[in-house]
Formats: sequence, structure tokens, C-alpha cells
Amino acid sequence: MKASYNRPAPSKMGFAPAGRGECLHNGVSGWYARLDRTLSDRKSQIGIWTNAWSNSLTARKPVAALLPADWPTLPANLLTDPGHVLDHLLARLDAETDGRSPRGAHPTPPRLADAILKSEMLEPALIQVEEEINPKMPLDALPPGFRAHLEKFNLTSIVEEPNTSQFDQAKEDVENNIRTISGIPLPIADSACGGGLFVARLLRFHSEALKDQDDCVIEDDTRLLLSNLQLVDIDPFIVATAKIRIHLEAVRQNLATIGKAVPGKLSQTEVLEILQQSVKSCDSLQDDWPWQEAPRLVITNPPWLRIKDRFRGHEDGSQLRRELGEKLRELVDESGHRRFSTMRGNVNLYRLFIERGLQILKPGGTLRLIAPDSLLREQSSAPLRELLVKSNSWNNVWAIEEANLLFPGITQGAVVISVSSKGITNSLTIQGPIQRNDLIRKGAGLAPKVQSYELALSQWHDWTRNTWAVPRLPKNTYERKNVLKIIDQMAKNPRLGDSDHWLVRGGDSIRVRVGEIDQNSYSSSIQTWVKSKKSRPFIRGVHFTEENGEIFIHHPAFDSSIPSRAAERQLSMWTGSSDVFHGPRLACQAIVNAKQQRRLRWALIDEGSVLGNSVNHIELSKASEEFLALNNSSLKEGLSWLCGLLNEENLDIWARCWAANNNVNNYELEMLPLIAPNLAISALATIV
Repeated sequence: MKASYNRPAPSKMGFAPAGRGECLHNGVSGWYARLDRTLSDRKSQIGIWTNAWSNSLTARKPVAALLPADWPTLPANLLTDPGHVLDHLLARLDAETDGRSPRGAHPTPPRLADAILKSEMLEPALIQVEEEINPKMPLDALPPGFRAHLEKFNLTSIVEEPNTSQFDQAKEDVENNIRTISGIPLPIADSACGGGLFVARLLRFHSEALKDQDDCVIEDDTRLLLSNLQLVDIDPFIVATAKIRIHLEAVRQNLATIGKAVPGKLSQTEVLEILQQSVKSCDSLQDDWPWQEAPRLVITNPPWLRIKDRFRGHEDGSQLRRELGEKLRELVDESGHRRFSTMRGNVNLYRLFIERGLQILKPGGTLRLIAPDSLLREQSSAPLRELLVKSNSWNNVWAIEEANLLFPGITQGAVVISVSSKGITNSLTIQGPIQRNDLIRKGAGLAPKVQSYELALSQWHDWTRNTWAVPRLPKNTYERKNVLKIIDQMAKNPRLGDSDHWLVRGGDSIRVRVGEIDQNSYSSSIQTWVKSKKSRPFIRGVHFTEENGEIFIHHPAFDSSIPSRAAERQLSMWTGSSDVFHGPRLACQAIVNAKQQRRLRWALIDEGSVLGNSVNHIELSKASEEFLALNNSSLKEGLSWLCGLLNEENLDIWARCWAANNNVNNYELEMLPLIAPNLAISALATIV
């Protein structure tokens, strides 16, 4: 298997599709496209760029001045950080290698990487060392008048009783060589390192923290850091490029030289020799971890790519995908247990990187991983969430809902999870929704204004019926309190798919099904509406309309005033088999627009109508239909009454909180907590 696992993938997992993915500003995206027309070989692009970067550090000239004359002029946005340009070039190479469009390939945003790294650094490690060398004046040595002034403002307790626990821990870690003086835990790993972005940003923090230290301290601490890196990528070319990039970043941060060593800086030879052991080419999912010492911290942004979407551009792609899936499923550890115990459905590679990251960590070590926010709520990720909760300590989630402001072109949210290996989960702290400006380069990596909610284990279990889904919470404080109150109250209600639900009759649980017609497979039998005796309405998602809070079907079969060119008239008539005839049903729009105010849009479907696969519908037993008809004047009236319950505002709030994506999935509809109204409760005593 030759193609790499490393960077997030485009369209299929939330990135923009081909032709729309490059949404960078100020001409940046156009520069990469123009470069492709000038030089199509992407490895040559990368080689030329790294050579120009290296020469610019030696000659002290801008990178742009050392590029070939036929290369397009660099936009101002790309002049300040050569490493970020390299990350884009590598992401585009990775996409092309796999047969995907490079237009939707984007690297990890540096701002996000900085915030994550800063949250894992322990700043007192350096401060403690400095205080031992230059102790501050004790309070008793201050003039009496100044002490009285401090006491007046109640500041003496702050000065006299500092919290020394972190100082002591940092000092002990530094003495044991498991943390740098600059505050970085060691060893630190990345199981899908790509071009080494996280280490590049880490070197910047490292350099800033050591700027006032002696030359020997800087050299020793930098040597310790580089020697304790554990970086892996499956592609040898990308590994070689990462080594070059890390060296150039060290030079840029005044930690190394291009050539011989000078005081306070490591030589080029020594850096590359260290990186030869610290950056390796291997398959982190299938191979053994190539270091004996387990890392204390794994920070990574693995590919957001389903196995079924791999090798799209390969002639034998189907065979390669099948072989990859079989290999991953058959992998076992030394005790004979499967390496990946949570593979289910259309397996996404990022899930496997989560499970693998926890396996390679030292017990008590931390995994920080960037993933799509569907991880928090989709049904197929439930086994993985159970693993995080029951076999480890899932501590924290950063919820980044407007991820398009970080990843250009992305159409879904992102999360950063923090999990401690082999721990015990007591509660989960949800921080967010986080916006771009909330990511900062100090403290815990997040601005103090970011909302936080601690989800207790018992509450979490009751809310989600042991699926450990994480709700999406609004930013507004008032709305958040209201939503949490609604979730807590509604979680006690019976779920629509429960076998003992009040609507169930005859022993058959209520199920939600996809419409009976696949629009792609039966396209020849779906035509523009023409009224005739044989015409049968074909209902699609586009026919669900909302006016004044009411949901109804806007279809030419029921409204002749719809214009001839309107979308509702196109593909709205079924001309295929008429063998299957359905009575009145309740259906829900299966795909919603992200900007749509409501998520649940239930409507009554008249008998004889045919449903497309962009519509979900409730399947009721004959006994349940009789129950509804008996409580109302007819089955149609009973369904209309039930439709009103399903469109209730609080139920829609619930649905938005637990939505995994823009698809209204059958399983989330079956988990709706539909309360039994008084009419139904009284009927339970009289209807069997």
C-alpha cells in the first residue's frame, strides 16, 4: 500500500468537492493552481520550495527572491511562513497520489495547532528554574508601608501563598528528563505527521521560552526535545521532507544552523542525525510502533477518509480497498485480541488512528486528536465512544462548529478530543462552540470567554442510553441553559423506537425507513409532473415546505399553481411499477440545509404517493394504525395529530443537539423522546 494516511481528505468527509474547495483568500488558492500549470510534478514543486527556503536562511533573502523566474508571484499571505506553503503542497501531493482532487486538500491550520500545543505545555517548568537562579524578594523584605498597601487590597495572600504544585511537578519532570525546561512533555509523538507541522510550531514555543537562557541550556534542551520526538508517516518522500522542514524551522527559530554549530545552536549534521532516529517511515496502523519507549503525549490530525473512498484514482482501487479493509480487520496483538475492536460500517480512518493512538501511549499518557464532529454523535462511532469512556479517561472536547473559518472549504464541524490512556472517565468537559478568535497562544489555548459544560457520567448515560453521544450546545448563555433543561427533561421520556413505547401495538416496534425508491437507480421512471389518471406523486426532500410554522408537502399533485419551471415540478411524477400501493404515511425530510432553522420537518403524505430516498417515513403496524384511528375520526386525522407532536419545538431542539450531520438519520428519529400526551395515556387503559 503506497499512498499515505496522513492529511485530512477532501469532499467525502466534509471538505468541499472538486471545483469549490479552494476558498483561501487574497489570491492564495489561485497561486497553487497557477503553480500547477507552470510545474505539474508535485514532488519537484516541494523540492524547489525547500531548497529556496534553505537558501533564503543562508543568504538572508526572502524565499520569493530565490524561486525560479517562471514560478507565479507569491501573494503577500504566503510570504511570512514558508512552512505553511510546504504543508499545502504536501496536502495536494497526498490528494493527487490517492486520486482525489487537490482543490479540497487543506493542512492543519497553524492557529489550531498552536492552541493545542500550548494547552499541553507546562510553563512553570521554565519559571521554576529561573526562580532558583534569581529568587524574587520575599514579602518580609518589603518596606512596612508597601506591605500595608498590599494588605489594604488583600494581595498578601496572592504573594505569600503561591500554588507550587505545578512548579514542583515541572521541576521533577525536568530532572527526570520527561519534560523540557521549556515545558514540553516527553516523549511526544505524531502517528500521521505529514510535513511535521506540530513539531514546527512546537519549536517556536520552545525558542521563545528559552530566549533568556544560557547557550548550553538552549543546546541541551533542544537536543533533548529533538531526541524525544516520535514522528511517523507511511510515505518515505514525506518523511524525508519532514526532516528537512524540522531542521529549517529550527534554523528559523535560532536553535540550529545550516552548517557548523555555534554557541546556543545545534549543527545541521547533529540535527539531521537526531531526526534520522526521531522521524521514521512506517504504517502506524498496521506496523509495530518503531520505538521501545511509549510516548507520554500523542498529538495528531489523521486523515478524515473512509476506507471506501481510498484509492479512487487507482486502476485496481476496488481490490486495494478490499485488501486494506481485510488487513485492518485481521490485525491482532500479542494476546490474540483484534487491534481495532471498533470497526463498524463504512470505517473512517480517523477512528482507527484514535484507537491506535491509545494503544501506543504510556498508561496515563494523553491523546490529542483533531477529528470531524460527527465522531461525537454518529451511530457508527458509538463503539469507539464506548472505548473512550469505559477503557480510558475521556477528559475534554473542543467543539469547533464553524470549522470553515479554520479549514477553508470544510462543510462540517471539527473537534479536538483529549483522552488519557488506561484511565477512568468521571465526567467530560465540553468547551465550545469555539470560534477562530477563541484559539490563543497562551494559557490553556482557549480564550477565557469560551463556554464550558461538565457532563457528569450518570447524566451522560441517561441522556444517551449508553451510546455516549455528546450534544451540540449553543453559545448564547440563555439558550444554552434552556437547551440543557430541555435535554434533561426529555431524556426521561420513552423513545419512539422503544419496544414498550405508548404508540406500539401488536408487539412490533416502530421503525423509521428510507423512501422506497432510489432516485439514481430508477431515474428513468421519474419525470416532470403531468396530470393524468395514472400520475402518481413522487415525493422528494425538495417538496417539504414551511410557512408560518406549518410543514406541508408542496407538490404539483396538490397545488396546480406551482410554476412550470419550479424545482417542485421537476422529477415529481412516478411512472414505474404500480404494484406497491401505500396508504397515508408520516414522512420527514432526510437531508436538511445547514442554514435551515428547523431540523425536523414532518408532513402527512397522501395515500398512493411514492417516496424517494431523500425522505424518511414511519413504519407503523396495523394495530398501531388502528390505535390512532380509534383515538381520532380516521387514520389520516390520527397521523395528522401525531405529525403535530413530532414537529413540536422542543423535539426539534433535541434533534439539533444530537445531529451528527445534515442527514436526518433513521436511528436518530427512532431515538426521539416522544412523550405520551393525555389522549394517548387515557387510551392505553381501553385499547389493546
